[in-house]
Amino acid sequence: MEQLTAADQRKRTDLRKMKLVATSFLIGATVIFFGTHAFEGAWVGYVRAAAEAGMVGALADWFAVTALFRRPLGLPIPHTAIIPERKNMFGQTLGDFVGVNFLSPEVVQDKLRRAGIAERAGAWIKQPENAERITNELANVIKGAITVLKDEEVQAVVEQAIVKRVTAKPWGPPLGKLLGQVLTDGAHHKLVDLMCDRAYEWVRDNSDKVSLIVTDRAPTWSPKFVDALLGDKVYNELVNFAWAVKTDVNHPMRLAVDQFLIEFSTDMQTDPATMQRAEQVKQQVIGHPDVQKLISSAWGTAKKMLIDAAEDPSSELRKRVTQGLITLGTNLTDDLELRAKVDGWLEQAAGYVVSNYRAEITTLITDTVERWDAEETSRKIELQVGRDLQFIRINGTVVGALAGLVIYTVANVLF
Repeated sequence: MEQLTAADQRKRTDLRKMKLVATSFLIGATVIFFGTHAFEGAWVGYVRAAAEAGMVGALADWFAVTALFRRPLGLPIPHTAIIPERKNMFGQTLGDFVGVNFLSPEVVQDKLRRAGIAERAGAWIKQPENAERITNELANVIKGAITVLKDEEVQAVVEQAIVKRVTAKPWGPPLGKLLGQVLTDGAHHKLVDLMCDRAYEWVRDNSDKVSLIVTDRAPTWSPKFVDALLGDKVYNELVNFAWAVKTDVNHPMRLAVDQFLIEFSTDMQTDPATMQRAEQVKQQVIGHPDVQKLISSAWGTAKKMLIDAAEDPSSELRKRVTQGLITLGTNLTDDLELRAKVDGWLEQAAGYVVSNYRAEITTLITDTVERWDAEETSRKIELQVGRDLQFIRINGTVVGALAGLVIYTVANVLF
């Protein structure tokens, strides 16, 4: 059985009352018509004519109103039960009407232009409480999306989309090109300076190790004091050499390093042997257990960070999102050029959608109407507008009676 809401139940009660009132007018006109046959006099003809015309008007409008929703008295009269019989045609006509008059690019774009969406949105977003509300909703969306995703599937996508893409292409040429650009810009000099500084500091602070190396390498027949003197000499020369490399930016050692790096960057791009070696290094790096462990745990780590940041109202991520929204809202209200751009984007997007997908949108109307049950649709429409239609019956009775009275009077006057 059809379930009615409280509002629909009230409408049904009102409809029944109005039907009773309209029927009462018909009954009243009928009673007056037949009752006048018991009286004589000149006035009786006027009353009878008015009552007779009122009956005809009431019956005609009852037929017209009833024929919209069902067959009067159940008789198969043509052009009755219009809504149940023509439901699909009405849906198609409504869809075409909406598509032509409401979903044209000009209408939609004009409406958006006059609405000033960007300014309104900016004024709303820049309010801190509203920006915080949006942030909360975004956090819920993030948590929901992450919860729905299966870890193994996401991990497979990460490996497929990132790892395999990275390993599919040779590393040599792009790394060589990057190294060449670094050398051209001179950005490597700071690294060379650091290496020279550390080399000098190591030599300066490890005289014992240098002397030990010389002593170990010396012949067994060499006197100890000669080994010590030789060790000191080697140490001093190393210190002086390291100091020279450290302080002289044009030292031959530095220039040799630069030349080596330049040649190496070129070889990585053009020399097959060097490129093959780079590929071997790549495979060693990707295949290293620690790297594989890092790849496997990447999604889990990212997932935990995102969930923690989304759940914590004081997290840096949520603070930045909220502040970014406030800034965006302020810019939309204060920056006329930005506001015009956003409105233009919205108009273009809306125009594109209605131009290319208008048929699909109107199909939503026609398909929905087609799925409706014909009788149920007729009952629902009658429930919504039937009360007002009963006034047609009442007016038909009254207007018919007045028309009949006028016609009868004019006839008596003329004839």
